[in-house]
Amino acid sequence: MAGDLHTHTTFSDGSEPAFRLPIAASRAGLTHLAITDHDSMNSIYYAKKHPVMHGVSLIPAAEFSAVDPETGRRVHLLGYWPQTCPALEAHCNRIKERRNVVHLQSARAIEKIYPQFRTEDALVYAQDSGILYKSCIMQVLQNLGIADTIYGATYQRLFGKGGLVVDEPEYDTVDTVLAVLRASKAVVVFAHPSVYQSMDLVRRLAAEGRIDGIEVDHPRNSAGDKAECAALCERYGLIHTGGTDFHGRNSKHPHPLGTCTTADEQIERIRQLALQRQSLCIDK
Repeated sequence: MAGDLHTHTTFSDGSEPAFRLPIAASRAGLTHLAITDHDSMNSIYYAKKHPVMHGVSLIPAAEFSAVDPETGRRVHLLGYWPQTCPALEAHCNRIKERRNVVHLQSARAIEKIYPQFRTEDALVYAQDSGILYKSCIMQVLQNLGIADTIYGATYQRLFGKGGLVVDEPEYDTVDTVLAVLRASKAVVVFAHPSVYQSMDLVRRLAAEGRIDGIEVDHPRNSAGDKAECAALCERYGLIHTGGTDFHGRNSKHPHPLGTCTTADEQIERIRQLALQRQSLCIDK
């Protein structure tokens, strides 16, 4: 038995509400599940409120966005079992506000491109997260018959490189986000290094002891990066994780729950490290 430690729901840009994922996880034979919505306290609160659903243990978690100032590339960090703290809440609120500002601006611009589209229709899909994601906009365009898929040609025309309404929020640096996660006592795992071509950064952070693990088994990691990430985990004693990055139908390619997993012993390592950090915090 094992766990899927990277999934998304309507608490961010996934298509399925949180209560449905444990059902699917149970049917897939998983024992653990981490709902890791983007910069979201909602997924953390949900797991703490529902520690076990349908026989599946939920791990409080979220995926945190950052930027590598040396390359300008995006960075995603998975934080497991964080404690609620002012720094973490402030980070999530700050990113939420930034996302809403730029994506509302994009939505208003899209109203001029496609007269059938209205921003208020997209906001219906943002009720659980409180954030207007691009996927919310694309769902409306798909409903209107303007787009045939969420992340197809219309998405690229609007939001891709050189697109008509390319608006990205400002993200904090990876050093800043790591500091926030340390303040929350979270166990920090570097997510999908291949997605943003981050192997140089992974090597550095692993060597410096600033991450606790690496997401090795991910659908978009290359075979070469997987092999090197596994070797880095072995070399530095890091936790070796896996997850599907499940988004439901809000995906370019389907990745069903449980097709990339984290072994039981690695989940136990995460749990024990989280307990150790929280105990040290309490003892102080």
